[in-house]
Amino acid sequence: MSDEHKILLTIPMYPDMELAAAKTGSALAELKDFTEEAVEEIQLAIIETCINASEHSQSDDKEVHIQFLVTDDQLQVKISDRGVGITTDTLDGTRLLGTPGLHTDLRKRGRGLQIIRALMDEVVIESSPNGTTVSFTKKKPPK
Repeated sequence: MSDEHKILLTIPMYPDMELAAAKTGSALAELKDFTEEAVEEIQLAIIETCINASEHSQSDDKEVHIQFLVTDDQLQVKISDRGVGITTDTLDGTRLLGTPGLHTDLRKRGRGLQIIRALMDEVVIESSPNGTTVSFTKKKPPK
């Protein structure tokens, strides 16, 4: 039977608070002996998602809500805000980034979701005018 740990964390949308969330995620991954590379990928995905929520959500409560669920073989993270949501056009546009032959201005930002999709094993984005939840799973690499 696997040992399961669940942590709920709410952080204010202040500079560098995403680092507290990333530290929590990395501590849980290290607890379950994830590789150093996997821990770094988890940290980056958490940081990117929290920064996106802080910069784009326009939420009245100015909070980011994070749920961590770690088992022996994977870490699931759900990061939510109560902001304005992500438009379908924006989500579709992020899926196109990295498409061969598609010209993009490399000076522009907005690659967070693409990075998260590349690093995590599963990514689900749910959005409405009442907020957005980005859920991702990192499976423990075999030793």
